[in-house]
Amino acid sequence: MKSFLQLKYRAYIKKILMTKRFFILLLSVTVSVFAFSQAGTGVYKFLDLPVSSRLAALGSINVSLHDNDINLAFQNPALLTSETNNVIGLNMANYLADIKFGSAVYGKNFGDKNYFALGIQYIDYGLFKETTDLNQVIGEFTAKDMALYIMYARPITDKITVGATLKPVYSVYETYTSYGFATDAGVSYNDSANLFSAGLVLKNMGTQLKGYYSEDGVQHLEPLPFDIQLGLSKKFIHAPLRFSLTLDNLQHWDLNYESTNQSTDNLTSTTTTSKIGFVDMAFRHVIIAAEFIPTKNFYLTVAYNDRRQQEMSMSGFKSGAGFSFGGGIKLYKFHVGFGMTQFQVGNYAYQFSISTALKDFRL
Repeated sequence: MKSFLQLKYRAYIKKILMTKRFFILLLSVTVSVFAFSQAGTGVYKFLDLPVSSRLAALGSINVSLHDNDINLAFQNPALLTSETNNVIGLNMANYLADIKFGSAVYGKNFGDKNYFALGIQYIDYGLFKETTDLNQVIGEFTAKDMALYIMYARPITDKITVGATLKPVYSVYETYTSYGFATDAGVSYNDSANLFSAGLVLKNMGTQLKGYYSEDGVQHLEPLPFDIQLGLSKKFIHAPLRFSLTLDNLQHWDLNYESTNQSTDNLTSTTTTSKIGFVDMAFRHVIIAAEFIPTKNFYLTVAYNDRRQQEMSMSGFKSGAGFSFGGGIKLYKFHVGFGMTQFQVGNYAYQFSISTALKDFRL
């Protein structure tokens, strides 16, 4: 009887300790999220650029699409699968003013449940002339940003996979350099029987280790663009259509640069100011995408990013800002993709991707 009471007492104490440990963990995460949510937009904003043509076509963000596309792991490391083993992906985009950005990724699995990938993301702003205050050319300089992605994922059930990414970041603008590191933590849920998948990611948790400049001998450090993203994807059983709903910046409600909208009448030059309403602000967190996928080797995509449309809208000027388009096809042993989206009113950025499984080339 005494032995039984001792065991019961120990089990009760263990339960209390586990509850306390869980509470401390939950409190730590909550405090961290709150702290990051006050950080603003942050530095190293190139990390928000779409790394592949498909992601560009999907509205730049998608954390839920479970389609064995290794480029999707840049968005959510938990989207690595057994099918991304020995797959290589290359992506390039023609941005604004001849700016180039792109990425490369390679997946390698170890065992049945250890999914790895190594990737790099970069943006090259081109070559600039260095001049004096009298406009005399004295040289040239470059500006670049780059990040290394070390990704790992592991399934914990038949439907749930967890993953994490470590991202060392390096940035150089002429003689101004900065480096830091960021981490992503994600989870993916995939119900293949019902053609439904979901994903949740905490992106860009980390710090800037060296700022671009110092103030009174102290490094001027800026926050990283932390973001909480949640997504759902659903394919129809009897139709070649799949829809995705993605919510971003869930840690920060007000996404506008100002708390009001301003519009100017070109005829009277009068400015009208209106406060951004609840529904308007809510939709700025939403990205909607639709895919037409008649076969496994072909897709067409269209997406709408409401925040991009709202921020790029101009009175008296019609624009397709907010909408993005793309498609992909498998040619021989290569998957080729194309995407187009607007990052500036009236100008489209074009993105190209190619990926292949190295195992397909074995004799």
